[in-house]
Amino acid sequence: MGLYRAVKIGGLELGGNLFVAPVAGYSNRSFRSLCIEQGASFSFTELVSAESLHRNPGVYGLRAEAGGGGKSSAMAVSLVGRAANEKRYAVQLFAGNPEAIYRAALALAPLRPDAVDINAGCPVPKVVKNNAGSALMKDPALMGRIVEAAVRASGEALGGVPVTIKMRSGWEFGEINYAECARIAVEAGAAMVSLHPRTRSQGYSGKSDWTHIADLASRLSVPVTGSGDLYTPEDAERMLRETGCAAVMFARGIMGNPFIFSTTRSFLETGEWEDVSFAEKMRAAFRHLELLAVDIGEHSACLEMRKQFCAYTKGMAGGSAVRGQAVHAQTIADYREILEQRGLLSPA
Repeated sequence: MGLYRAVKIGGLELGGNLFVAPVAGYSNRSFRSLCIEQGASFSFTELVSAESLHRNPGVYGLRAEAGGGGKSSAMAVSLVGRAANEKRYAVQLFAGNPEAIYRAALALAPLRPDAVDINAGCPVPKVVKNNAGSALMKDPALMGRIVEAAVRASGEALGGVPVTIKMRSGWEFGEINYAECARIAVEAGAAMVSLHPRTRSQGYSGKSDWTHIADLASRLSVPVTGSGDLYTPEDAERMLRETGCAAVMFARGIMGNPFIFSTTRSFLETGEWEDVSFAEKMRAAFRHLELLAVDIGEHSACLEMRKQFCAYTKGMAGGSAVRGQAVHAQTIADYREILEQRGLLSPA
């Protein structure tokens, strides 16, 4: 069997095994849309606070059945909403409270997500201080109850879509407990486990330990998805080959590079891939800007895309000059002029 292959997560069947990770600040639906265009098989939203969502569903453009309501936020709607071309996607929730996860998952019903993912890996202080994210690695029993709550809500309101979980290797080097946590999560009903094999104490430093992915894939009856240090098609090929994981999940490797999906699929199927030109990247960046502006408005999108343009131009010849101007761009017309002046975008 080839390395590019179908994946089944509970009752959800996917045509491929190249996933968009839930990357904070990047995985909104405008960028996920570009990744889907480039061949991503499945995508996850950025992490969403379950407490916020179930208390204020109206902010996310959802019906206020669970209470709250109020004026929707374009940014929040962009966070959880499905992109027009996104046939399969998951909403990722975080909380340290099973009841919050249960109520938030119920509130997702209008979105009809294809899966609900539990974040047990985020290392940032504002998440872990609430016993959420990677703090769950310190309390496997609580992790199990959170998965059970999401599974219960899925059965009641979401048509029984699969519940998945993304975790780390452990809290710190002396507490490597991914195997125990994954076992408990699967016993609680998780249909897939994604592993970023770093500890919480590592953050994003050092190297991820792919042997943990291989070990987990050999233990579980459900698919295991690998993440961590995936930046090139060769990285993805090596992870799939060395670990036996069912799928790979690109995280930091997607920043400014939605093309990682098309190039990786090409490499897995043919052994070859072609690099993307600077002009192609800039056209994608501009399209990203246009899609984002539809969601959150031109002014907010232009400010947000300053960061994104830095990612798109990183390491590219001529990128420094584009970045130098992009950080001052105020309108879509400003961005267009910057790119047109360099022959990177055709005149309107």
